Amino acid sequence: MKSINWSTEYLPGTTDNFVSNEVISNQVDIDTVWSNLVDTSKWETYYDNATNIVLSDKSSSLLKFAEKFHFDTFGFPIDAQVMELVKPVDGKTARLAWHGWQNGDEDTQFDVYHAFLIEKLDDGRIRIITQESQIEKPAKDLAKRDPNPMLNGHQKWLDGLINISKK
Repeated sequence: MKSINWSTEYLPGTTDNFVSNEVISNQVDIDTVWSNLVDTSKWETYYDNATNIVLSDKSSSLLKFAEKFHFDTFGFPIDAQVMELVKPVDGKTARLAWHGWQNGDEDTQFDVYHAFLIEKLDDGRIRIITQESQIEKPAKDLAKRDPNPMLNGHQKWLDGLINISKK
């Protein structure tokens, strides 16, 4: 599977918190998964941890490259910008990534890089991976929690995405 395009600042293993989740399914097709992932109007129907989603371009609920948006997740109001958006065309691995942040002081400033990859495998299977790398004090606090809320929350996101995308 293609790797995520990490900037040096968010390189896993060097940040304050990092999580990785993956699912493989033969019950979905890549185009449906992609459609459900990039359409933010569907997020709340399959993932209850993304709310109050507002895109800068209010004419569509579909994410676009460089799109700025806001959503609430894990108790944080996150502003974000799409950094990578590659549709699953001609066998390419689909890619969606955004930089997210919460402005604040040294106790509340929070920065993340969140990426999804969707890959077509043999025999009609699809692999979806999501990874997030986080920096600043709230990330350190999240990393210490057991169970890890980011790991469990992102697994719910993937499981919900599979469920809404089933054939």
